[in-house]
Amino acid sequence: MVKIVVLDDVIDAGILIKRILERKGYDISVFTEEEDALNYARSNDVDLVILDIKLKKMSGVEVLEELKKITPSIRVIMLTGYPTIETARDSLKLGANEYCVKPIDKEELEEKVAGVLALKK
Repeated sequence: MVKIVVLDDVIDAGILIKRILERKGYDISVFTEEEDALNYARSNDVDLVILDIKLKKMSGVEVLEELKKITPSIRVIMLTGYPTIETARDSLKLGANEYCVKPIDKEELEEKVAGVLALKK
């Protein structure tokens, strides 16, 4: 089963993503704390991380950097309610596979997740 981690500082946003993607048969773990998500990624084989750019203690770009140190081949979709060219460019430069804007569009999220998971690790 595909394991997906969702890290968003707003629990309701994480739960919404979990509900959407569980219907597709994915195993979803939702976190609101950066360190909890990073520890989970260290001890589990994670296929994809859906990562908000605005978090509590670190930026999503900093978490992305840490995730890539843990598992260089990990696939990541960045989420933001505040899209800018700079964050998109920084995220993609650091190895994010996709970029998604809030509010979450169910079909767009499903398509992007399927597309990123189809990429080879």
